Amino acid sequence: MKLKNALAVHRSPRRAAGFTLIEILLVIVVILMLAGAMVVFVLPQQKGAEKNTTKLMLAQVATALDTYRLNLGHYPTEQEGGLDALSKKPTFENERQGEKWQGPYLKPGTSLDDPWGFKIRYEPIAAGGDGAEAGNTSALPYKLFSVGPDGQPDTDDDIKHGAEPAGGTSNTGN
Repeated sequence: MKLKNALAVHRSPRRAAGFTLIEILLVIVVILMLAGAMVVFVLPQQKGAEKNTTKLMLAQVATALDTYRLNLGHYPTEQEGGLDALSKKPTFENERQGEKWQGPYLKPGTSLDDPWGFKIRYEPIAAGGDGAEAGNTSALPYKLFSVGPDGQPDTDDDIKHGAEPAGGTSNTGN
């Protein structure tokens, strides 16, 4: 009888510990579906966040430029280093002019690169220049912009400071 009982124990169906191949594949499919949904919903949000970050950065630099102008009476020129004049004191021919510099006008460590790794562009417009004639209705004596994700200036994806979208003040297209 003992032999019969011993054989019965070995023949009884036992469920093996662990997961079946179908269960593992099902979990992998669910994870892949979730990852696909993340790509579909998160990437457009990231692009919008990069554009908003760039707009905020341009506004911060424009504020620093305005403060520089209030202190020195003019916006930084190319001879003064352009946007670099906001972070480190340029050399001035006139010593009294140099004493007016109250910088740095940007927080230390502020990067002048946009989220795509391109430098923010600052182009002073000469007095009596082509600002109004070229469609610059912002009346700023400079152009401040990012070249956008494509890295090419004067394309549709450029992000400009002080520029209104065509057709009004709505930002729904961005």
